[in-house]
Amino acid sequence: MKIWKMNGAGNAFAIFDARSAPFTPTTEQVRQIAEDLNADQVIALERDATKDVFMRIWNRDGGEVSACGNVSRCVGWLLLEETGKDRVTIQTEADMLRAYRAENGLITVDMGSPLMGWEDIPLSEKMDVRGVDVKIGPIDNPVLSRPAVVSMGNPHAVFFVSDVDAYDIPALGPLVEWHPLFPEGTNVGFAQVIDRNTIRLRVWERGAGLTKACGTGACAALVCAARAKLTERTAKLILDGGELLIEWRESDDRVYMTGPVELEFETEI
Repeated sequence: MKIWKMNGAGNAFAIFDARSAPFTPTTEQVRQIAEDLNADQVIALERDATKDVFMRIWNRDGGEVSACGNVSRCVGWLLLEETGKDRVTIQTEADMLRAYRAENGLITVDMGSPLMGWEDIPLSEKMDVRGVDVKIGPIDNPVLSRPAVVSMGNPHAVFFVSDVDAYDIPALGPLVEWHPLFPEGTNVGFAQVIDRNTIRLRVWERGAGLTKACGTGACAALVCAARAKLTERTAKLILDGGELLIEWRESDDRVYMTGPVELEFETEI
């Protein structure tokens, strides 16, 4: 079985080619693989009847999840290299994604349309998703409050802050990740709007912790910012591991993510 170690803007993945041999790790095995290979997520590529590949995703805590933006670019690059096609299709538990080459060696992925219904995210009760009733800290002077929420195939809560580096994200992230409002947990974004075309972003990922980049988190931050009229519908997202260009097209309501990929090594077992 072939294994690729890759990263997308610093977000690191161990990718297993399970198209010819099954790969069904236990929770503990996923955790061990993630630790041994220093990966934020563990990925299995499986055969799909109608798409180029089915992509299964586990976070480093061993939990299986439905979506990951940065690994979609990495897998897209692998398939583009392997097939010679102009575009490839990737099926996940959440959606069907399309990947294609952009300029300067970058890869673009059509991440689909954002889901904004409270039950789609999901929330445990009906609430205005533009600012939900979540407060962290003293009731009369919370450290964080009223994040915007959206699903990009996985749940995201986005706090807009004046200085993203002023927050102790490893301490605050877990308090929001499993807040009772989020029955399936949530990714937690800390977004600082620099100007109408630039956002500085750090993300505490559900089941993975603070990562160098989160692709779906970047998409979520742009959607929430644009919906609140804080930015345009296209912006550069500056993450700890690199930059992503996110475009939420008005013409088709779909979010397009463009960014780098890096193959660190490949091996076979």
